[in-house]
Amino acid sequence: MFLIFDKIFCVSMENPCHYLGIIFFIFLTIKLLTHRKQNLPPSPFSLPIIGHLHLIRNPLYQSLATLLSKYGPILYLKVGCKRILVMCSPSAVEECFTKNDIIFANRPPTMAGDILTYNYISYVWAPYGPLWRNLRRLSVVEIFSSNSVQKFSSIREEEVGNFMRRLFEVSAANGSQKVDLKYLFCLLTTNVMLRVVAGKRGVEDAKDMEAEKIFFREFKNIFFPSLGTNICDFFPVLRWIGFQGIEKNLKELQRRRDAYIQNLVDGIRLKKTSCSVDVPVIKEEGKKNPSLVEKLLSIQEEDPKFCSNEVIKSMVLMMFIAGTETTAVTMEWAMALLLNHPEALQKVRAEIVSHVGHERLLNDSDLAKLPYLRCVVNETLRLYPPAPVLLPHCSSEDCMVGGYEIPKGTTLSVNVWAIHRDPSIWKEPTKFKPERFERSFEEKGVEFLPFGLGRRACPGATMGLRLVLLALGAAIQCFEWEKLGSDKVDMTPGTTGLALSKARPLEALCCPRPDLIKLLSQF
Repeated sequence: MFLIFDKIFCVSMENPCHYLGIIFFIFLTIKLLTHRKQNLPPSPFSLPIIGHLHLIRNPLYQSLATLLSKYGPILYLKVGCKRILVMCSPSAVEECFTKNDIIFANRPPTMAGDILTYNYISYVWAPYGPLWRNLRRLSVVEIFSSNSVQKFSSIREEEVGNFMRRLFEVSAANGSQKVDLKYLFCLLTTNVMLRVVAGKRGVEDAKDMEAEKIFFREFKNIFFPSLGTNICDFFPVLRWIGFQGIEKNLKELQRRRDAYIQNLVDGIRLKKTSCSVDVPVIKEEGKKNPSLVEKLLSIQEEDPKFCSNEVIKSMVLMMFIAGTETTAVTMEWAMALLLNHPEALQKVRAEIVSHVGHERLLNDSDLAKLPYLRCVVNETLRLYPPAPVLLPHCSSEDCMVGGYEIPKGTTLSVNVWAIHRDPSIWKEPTKFKPERFERSFEEKGVEFLPFGLGRRACPGATMGLRLVLLALGAAIQCFEWEKLGSDKVDMTPGTTGLALSKARPLEALCCPRPDLIKLLSQF
């Protein structure tokens, strides 16, 4: 035996290629002998290098739903260097976010995460750990607690009042007029979020429509792009060669975002400093609630190590990204569904009139007394969830899900759209039936997931829902609504982006209700 290895060694020294070949043969033999086949979930046939990329199309949620219907509710895919666990099984989802909640509490690293999240200190993308827990605590206490949401009610009511005034100006003089509801809903959510974050609207004069259009166009171009994973995340070599300038474009987008947010924060810091110098004593009576940035700057004075400038900017970015487009999209889908189902619209109006009447505008405190309106919004979220595929999670260690072995580093993708339209869960799942939510939607559990589940569930759900309910209810209370033409509103979804938006922006005819004209003229 020693003579054999001695001969091999002599040959290898004479020809290094033989030596490398022998080493490769030994390692390959050991790997084959020790390899244990994993019990992975069902998986379609994959191609070399690209894996299952050829099976994925836009829109992503429909493409994945097709694969899930063919291979089962738990599916294992491989795209490039990434392993992906796709599911539409409520029991498996519950297992991931209860039994394995900590394991799936992380986000997968992405190019967009590297560039757009201030080195992953954004609350949404921060890795699970002490930093994430501190950011979550800060978010819940300062923004999303019931007390904070209630304090912001005056902002929501004032901006919904501006929304009513805009609709009244368009329609009062000439009767029923066509309005671009997508634009108005987006403008509404943007101004609410700006006032919550920075204490001011995009354009202070709410009657300057042209200035608002210019402002919104700029804001939309900076903050509305829904950027998640891209092809470079699955094939890193493409990032190295600068494929299609994706990384360059992301860096330019981040430069513009950072400049906008930094200017916003600097202006508030300067104002805060000058006020503290010029007005040392401020009476509590009549004092407005401080904006988010003002609160964060005060925290920074006490704990500059934790509440750094990057933390402040990342919190502002989260509010702009997560709190504007998705909320506006939900309003748009809800109004489109009501236009196609006028009997439901009339039922909502009757409920509002019976509780609020005609003497005043619906306000935040009325929402708890309008259960059918809440049912309409919940049914909208079921049919058209703003995030049809939840933001991805990533397993931090090996685990078991649904009896299958899930390797460490696997990306978890939950297809909410498929769960919400599963005929084994929902009776007549494609029909608009708000009555199915007459019982509390919390009782639906993992069958209804518009805001996710577990540690990474959306903390701003209550704030977003309050604005949707208030704006939708006020619009129905004050105006008559009709479709453009006799055909139903086109409900075709768009095919790009993370948010599920309409392919064609919603336009409708609106006319002030005669018994509300006096009230509307006061705005």
